[in-house]
Amino acid sequence: MRLAGRTRLGFYPLPLPEAERIRRFLAFADKQCCALDPCIGDGVALGEITSAVSVLRYGIELEAGRAEQARAKGSEVIHGNCFDVQCPVESFSLVYLNPPYDFEIGEERSQRMERLFLEHVYRWLKRGGVLVMVIPGRYIHDCSQTLAHQFREVRVHRLTEPESVKYKQVVVMGVRRTRAERDRLQDSEITRARMRFESLATDPERLSPLPAEPDHLYAVPPGEAVRMVYRGLPLDQIEDLLPRSSAYRQASAVLIAQQSDVSGRPLTPLHGGHVGLLCTAGMLNGIFGDGETRHIAHWQSVKLVDKSEEEEDGKTVIREKERFSNELTLVFCTGEIASLK
Repeated sequence: MRLAGRTRLGFYPLPLPEAERIRRFLAFADKQCCALDPCIGDGVALGEITSAVSVLRYGIELEAGRAEQARAKGSEVIHGNCFDVQCPVESFSLVYLNPPYDFEIGEERSQRMERLFLEHVYRWLKRGGVLVMVIPGRYIHDCSQTLAHQFREVRVHRLTEPESVKYKQVVVMGVRRTRAERDRLQDSEITRARMRFESLATDPERLSPLPAEPDHLYAVPPGEAVRMVYRGLPLDQIEDLLPRSSAYRQASAVLIAQQSDVSGRPLTPLHGGHVGLLCTAGMLNGIFGDGETRHIAHWQSVKLVDKSEEEEDGKTVIREKERFSNELTLVFCTGEIASLK
């Protein structure tokens, strides 16, 4: 995951128009339902997907501020790690899953978080309950085994809002199989389904976009209130006590670097290369100019991906090459903002 993604704990919120379109695919029971978002964030997406119906909303969120926002929107939220939460199996009518897009580093091998979250929470979904999962399209294959074995009526659509396109998001919707349906399932059917998902992952851009009007309705079964128990560390309490720890005070001088001010004039005039290095290192950020030309300058490095297509043995191969570019943002005293890339 990029550094910017880690700073927000892998939170990539679903654009509201996409949530509105997903909502149209769901037919909620007349009775009370219960829905879970194990990465609830600020609670906006779950609230929209379950809007205008009688739904008990539950969530899990690692970041304290977003957990409070979700609670304010009417969800029962546990502040902590999803993998430290215990819950009765087959409890929820609906699970909306938009997990962190990252790797879990293991002792033997690393695994995608999309797969780990799905394998952890699908057991909490009722037989006949509905899964709505939003992930980058190329990682469908990591979830193919669970999707093929545990879910039927699986449909995959490409999301089209600018933020969704940026992260190449797709939505996966399906119904959890009953025990009888799973017992009747043939190995060949599971293999075909897995091959289909793996094929979609190779070129998710060819998927049909999520339509404004649903081409299929998923019936969300009724459900009762659910009791979730958090067995992990009390993150809020630890965060409050940490600065008072003697070990923290000793380590902070080494781990938390103090920003140093750079001042003075160079011994010799700078040439263009020197100025460029100083700019991209952020050492020339600040306030410049006078009068109406007075402005704030801020430099940052931006990661770009160049895509190219080649024909190999009758197949189209898509290659991606990452590179870094520099971007300068100028904010003038008049309110005008300019971005130079």
